[in-house]
Amino acid sequence: MTLAMEPSHFSRRAVLKGGALTIAFALSGERADLFAQDGGGPPRILDAKEVDAFFAVNGDGTVTVFCGKVDLGQGLRIAIRQMAAEELGIGVDKIKYVEGDTAVTPDQGRTSGSSGIQRGGVQIRQAAATARKALSELAAQHLGTKPDDLIAVDGQIRPKVGGAGILFADLIGERRFDLKIDPKAPLKNPSSYIIVGKSLPRPDVPAKCTGRNIYVHDFTVPGMLPARVVRPPAIGAKFISVDESTAENLGAKVVRIKDFLAVVAADEWMAVRAARALRAQWSAWSGLPEQDTLAATLRSAADITDEILINKAAPDAPRPEGAKTIAASYFWPMQSHASLGPSCAVADVRADAATIWTASQGTHGNRATFARFLGLPREKVRLIYLEGAGCYGMNGHEDAAADAAIISRAIGRPVRVQWSREDEHGWDPKGPPQLLDISGAVAGDRILDWRVEMWLPQATRGLPNIPLLGPEAAGLDQVRGLNAGQISQNGDPPYAADNVRILVHWLKDAPLRPAPLRSPGKPANCFAVESFIDELAAAARVDPVEFRLRGLSDARGVEVIKRTATLMKWQARPSPGPDKDAPIARGRGMAYVHYKHDETYVAIGMEVAVDRSSGKITVERVACAHDCGQIINPDGVRAQVEGCILQTLSRALKEEVKFDRSRVLSVDWSSYPILTFSEAPKVEIELIDRPTLPPLGAGEAACTPVAAALANAIHDASGVRLRTVPFTPERLKAARNQQST
Repeated sequence: MTLAMEPSHFSRRAVLKGGALTIAFALSGERADLFAQDGGGPPRILDAKEVDAFFAVNGDGTVTVFCGKVDLGQGLRIAIRQMAAEELGIGVDKIKYVEGDTAVTPDQGRTSGSSGIQRGGVQIRQAAATARKALSELAAQHLGTKPDDLIAVDGQIRPKVGGAGILFADLIGERRFDLKIDPKAPLKNPSSYIIVGKSLPRPDVPAKCTGRNIYVHDFTVPGMLPARVVRPPAIGAKFISVDESTAENLGAKVVRIKDFLAVVAADEWMAVRAARALRAQWSAWSGLPEQDTLAATLRSAADITDEILINKAAPDAPRPEGAKTIAASYFWPMQSHASLGPSCAVADVRADAATIWTASQGTHGNRATFARFLGLPREKVRLIYLEGAGCYGMNGHEDAAADAAIISRAIGRPVRVQWSREDEHGWDPKGPPQLLDISGAVAGDRILDWRVEMWLPQATRGLPNIPLLGPEAAGLDQVRGLNAGQISQNGDPPYAADNVRILVHWLKDAPLRPAPLRSPGKPANCFAVESFIDELAAAARVDPVEFRLRGLSDARGVEVIKRTATLMKWQARPSPGPDKDAPIARGRGMAYVHYKHDETYVAIGMEVAVDRSSGKITVERVACAHDCGQIINPDGVRAQVEGCILQTLSRALKEEVKFDRSRVLSVDWSSYPILTFSEAPKVEIELIDRPTLPPLGAGEAACTPVAAALANAIHDASGVRLRTVPFTPERLKAARNQQST
């Protein structure tokens, strides 16, 4: 029988009969703490203005850090421990760590925008400084001395010169601080650091290397049942009918709520088979644009809002003799998050409360979203972060969690929803398409004019997340709109120009549901800006590095460019190079970004080989200088920079969502290929540590100049300018043929 319900009237009937295959995992240490929140004792303080929201001093001498940001693989579990330990004066090994649980961690905002350290970690650092100050004052009362005469070290407060100290646990163990965070509480001098700045190992790696790490895919609760959602054959199709016997013959049951269709079974394989066998009828739909004319579709969109971001005009003056004017269009396609593991979630929704285990980067923000469509008070909804397949943006994690919550409420049992590969590639929200027209004029090394028009989907104001598939299909209450992140940033040049005008044509819609994808918008914008800088340099017959340095006044920007040039042993000359007619042409390229114009500085150089006959592009070497201010954990930063480079190389060389008028077609690894191990180039990274400056993000910035550096290297090698991503062999050959005609 079909469990068919109106969206506003959920029945708790029709709970599945039979047992469920349950695999139990023993959780220990901090993971056990995560699930032991409902016992006795006072409730947790969650106000992010309070020290107690972030720290608990335990009776055994350890300190528990409660972090609202989550570790998606970027190393926050060690880096934030280091920041807290350094400021408190305790060993990293004495710090327990709880993350992303709405019941016990404060809301520090979504883990996005490279904010984990520069905002989340800095907030915890200041809370730690406040706690240390309070502990010193308590100890001073016991020791009959002044707080300034004391030092925090090894989990105790002791005199700076001789004498016995008092352990944190003896001062306040198991009790609250009852203290607001003091923004003026003095931080330790970086010259005294013994923990921050060291490459300490990540605590999660051993379990991951031995298969013992508990991902959300591994997690189970008693009585849990597996479920699969059945998506329509076209994105906008509506449900007509279903032959439920096709699922019941396999031992599964059907859940339907308006256009939401799912199967629930006693084991995972039964659910998979039932979902594949289910015979459902859907309406026809063909509302997507033609893929081949997508750029033209964006340009000709009728429903747009124009916004001038920058309008800087120099006094009228005669144009210098010999000035050259050029114009170019750059296009970045829709791309998938393409997480290696499909999304998964577990939900236990009861009549009066809900608990959802999810790999979402925004558990706190999603709490209101889930409460809204479940019709529950916000305080009765708990989201607990468990690691999943990384995405850096917003892939299908939230959607899978919503699917599980809807089905769990319908059947009155805990539910696990696992997406398939086809689900992940076909239905995950996409990085949106971006189109940029740039025109400019140059005289020698002086940029006279720089004008940009950008066609971008406009984010809906006040939309914290993206509209989720399950609630949308089920007709449940949620905020609808678009959210692709802050995708207009870095669309203007960081170099001096007499006249600059940046105009955005904000589109009211996007072809496919958009969502932030790592470094939202900035790789596309920097691809256009830094490619055009090279085009201006080529028109002026000036070396690309020299051209950049002449127009750049920011000393930190100048340094990363010079250091990257040194790593590459850069020889000054205009582009393209002398090798462009060789069968295997080799060249080099450079690109630079000051991320968001106020965060991390990155310069990237690339060396490539281009096979003229096949069009194959091989990236042989990447050099990168990276300045993110104070470095907390050098190995962690290096890993992030490497990941940024390799992932964005994949996006620049291979990745593009393919679709027809009804649906996404690139739903597997053959139709949506990514960079392979054998294609990974040699990567050299120089990290610039600035201990006395604020720490900035390392999870996104190095993505930004990758495509531009690659395009510039391809042009230097072959003389062919590629202005559309991805840089496939077919696209390179077509551009070369067009250039020669």
